[in-house]
Amino acid sequence: MLFQDVVFWILTVMAVGGALGVVLVPDLFRAALLLIVVFMAVAGFFVLLSAEFLAVVQVLIYVGAIAILIIFAVMLTRDVQRGNLPNRLQIPAAVFAALLLVALVTVAVDTKWDFLPPEQQERVDLVQTSAVTTLTGDVLTESGVTSPEEQAQIRKSGLADLLIGDFVLPFEVVSVLLLAALIGALVLVRPDPGTGRG
Repeated sequence: MLFQDVVFWILTVMAVGGALGVVLVPDLFRAALLLIVVFMAVAGFFVLLSAEFLAVVQVLIYVGAIAILIIFAVMLTRDVQRGNLPNRLQIPAAVFAALLLVALVTVAVDTKWDFLPPEQQERVDLVQTSAVTTLTGDVLTESGVTSPEEQAQIRKSGLADLLIGDFVLPFEVVSVLLLAALIGALVLVRPDPGTGRG
């Protein structure tokens, strides 16, 4: 068994175990700490995929920003040990979650995941590789990029061009996610109108 396989299975156990802990642990603070474990495992997956930049972004944004924001919100929330009391919305929430799960599974199964033809996917892989390392002329020639203009264009391209070009929608969705986390934290720590205390 290769070293990468061992690391992959360790990260898998960390991610699945941490995710189950987030859902099953009754203490919100410990659940937030387990969420950090899940985020770190995902960053490890990015490293295994040779996407070191995304691994650093995962650690900086999710572990360093969102998870810490959640922990601060939990620490500043009143009656955090009591948790949310049961209410009339439990059954509609369970139905909505089940329908959302069915929709996500249906989309994942029915979607044709071959986004690009193999020759274009190889060019995208080269551009992504050029974001983290310097590509020599030999590597580009072996990949089928022979003209000097195309080689110069691939060397000049990088991850930023992909984020602002082809993948601008997922890039913007991440910013909306950060905004939603910030608004959620502010809602959690707002003062109680009855007492005037936070």
